[in-house]
Amino acid sequence: MSTGLAHSALRGHRPAFIGTFVAAMFAATVVSASMTMLISTSPDGLSAPARAALSANDIGDMSVVMLIGSIYMSIFVIASTMGTAVTQQHRELALVRAIGARPRQIRRAVVVQAVAAAVPAAATGFLLGGGVLSRVWFAGMRDHGLIPAEVTYRFTWLALPVCLAVAVVTSSLAALLASLRFSLLRPARALDEALAGRRGLGWLRGPLGVVAVAGACALSVALSKQSPEKAAQGAFLILLLFCVGAGLLGPKVVGPAARLVSAPARRFGSSARLAMLNVRSQPRRFSAAVVPLVLVTGFGLTKIATHTTAAHRTGSSGSAGEVWLDYFGTGLYAGFAAIAAANTLAMISFERRRDIALLRVVGTLPRQVRAMAAWEAVIVAATALVLGAVIALATLAPMLAARFGSPLPYLPLPTASAIAAGTVLLTLLATGLPVRAALRRRAIRTLSAT
Repeated sequence: MSTGLAHSALRGHRPAFIGTFVAAMFAATVVSASMTMLISTSPDGLSAPARAALSANDIGDMSVVMLIGSIYMSIFVIASTMGTAVTQQHRELALVRAIGARPRQIRRAVVVQAVAAAVPAAATGFLLGGGVLSRVWFAGMRDHGLIPAEVTYRFTWLALPVCLAVAVVTSSLAALLASLRFSLLRPARALDEALAGRRGLGWLRGPLGVVAVAGACALSVALSKQSPEKAAQGAFLILLLFCVGAGLLGPKVVGPAARLVSAPARRFGSSARLAMLNVRSQPRRFSAAVVPLVLVTGFGLTKIATHTTAAHRTGSSGSAGEVWLDYFGTGLYAGFAAIAAANTLAMISFERRRDIALLRVVGTLPRQVRAMAAWEAVIVAATALVLGAVIALATLAPMLAARFGSPLPYLPLPTASAIAAGTVLLTLLATGLPVRAALRRRAIRTLSAT
């Protein structure tokens, strides 16, 4: 029965699991590229001058940091995407429970779905990362003088089990945890929660989120009193803790932030007011899209502002090769998280096709629906930018205070505008395209199918 449930869910929620596949594939791509670079830049078998050159540029340490960072982000993004995919099935799972399915059958079916999406995604990502992305990465490092000519690119099969472990294990655990509590509910309670949504964060998720944020704040204060080197080393940990806290506390954080940034929307007509009410009344749904965007903006702003502030204060942002590597890594992680955010937004938009059909049945014009979706995208993007900026400021403060005596970063207006415009454009495309596709279908047909 579990295999049949999994097969039916994959057919009925194809976009959700396409989204899961995409997230796992890009995660495996980044992990595979990072693992390949770690192997390729290993000092084993090299001459003493080549080993000295690698050591002088801290290539080994940077490769390890890149690998750890890519695994962390992969776990974070895959878990978030998989949780969204399972949540979208709650109505079907509740109905299956009502006709006699056992909790373990529900959980097994969901895990089977996760594995079915993760295995081919991991294999595809392994080939893309090890065969394409890592070659570009390696060539760039050589062109910028970070690695000597003696060092050669080495494709490695060791990245495959790492990709499989990250994608399959993370997807399976995320699916299991997302379905565990729901599968144990009584059928009537499960149906009610599937329709109305769950209130609250749960007895474990909320406290863990508070601990992560409190730990990040405490560490930020402590590092502001340390040397610039120690403050810079601890900045990445602060960023990770804030991102984990934002992910765990998602609905509770996104709700108030969305209320703040959406308040001006009421002045721009009925579509904007409806979008504002949608985001405010469904913080759990929209937090799944906001959190990956917070990761993009928080990480990107932190890395970019580190160099722009140094250039503004001292006239130099550092060695050209090191700066290139930092920006390449930032672009890699930010691009990965941006794809995950767009992926999640598209999944959420597809889930709302019934809501869109109902709006059309009661007389809402297609242009009004598109305007509502556009305003929702703007509110989501603005919320993510505000939260990401707060995280970046808290992350940068101790490092900048220790190095320059002031916690305030410097970010040129064109750079800040480009980040904001890119975030808004990403959300508009990821939200607008599925909505346009839903509008092409007859409303009655959509309602009868769902």
